[in-house]
Amino acid sequence: MVEAATEIADLTLDELRLALAPAVADAAIFDGWSEEAVSMAAQQMGADVDVARLAFKGGPIEMVFAWIEAVDISMAAAFPEDVIAPMKIRERIRALVQFRLDAVAGQEEALRRALAIMALPQNVAQSAKRGWRSADLMWRLAGDTATDYNHYTKRAILASIYGATVAVFVDDASEGKAETRAFLDRRIDGVMKFEKVKAKWLNPDRETFSVTRFLGRLRYPAR
Repeated sequence: MVEAATEIADLTLDELRLALAPAVADAAIFDGWSEEAVSMAAQQMGADVDVARLAFKGGPIEMVFAWIEAVDISMAAAFPEDVIAPMKIRERIRALVQFRLDAVAGQEEALRRALAIMALPQNVAQSAKRGWRSADLMWRLAGDTATDYNHYTKRAILASIYGATVAVFVDDASEGKAETRAFLDRRIDGVMKFEKVKAKWLNPDRETFSVTRFLGRLRYPAR
């Protein structure tokens, strides 16, 4: 315990913020995203309470963003190349989103409160950027290397899917979050179908429409 406390004391404020974030989320279930939650987390982790509060001087939104970043880091660690490479692209995206949901299971009340904080007018722009970063990380872990406009559309669509799925997740009382899993599957299926159609129409090598060939077929129909 003494050794752990020493290690905590050696962390920079940025490192301490990430280390405390999951415990702050646990405390936020009862105390909200507040200084009380930070103090509770600090005591639990053996950190100096005053230093912990300094690490979260940005207030509730900084606590929420630290929690999201902590999940990002855990997700990246859970999906190294050898784990994700054998999966098809659809399976990769689904597994990454599901990991994030599983990571906050049991913390639905903290998540609900976090979403409310992120939706405040003064936080909307920052929250959108934070969501984009998580979507970008998921696509990069999935192996996406697009640099054209697809880079942006993929991330915008995934951020939308994830946001909608989280909204279902927080109120899902079905066993094993079955409703959330089904919702996620439907959304990913829809995106995959859209991507196939888009690839077909944007493929420069596809067969183009020919008026001459069309008229010729009307005159001499194939037998």
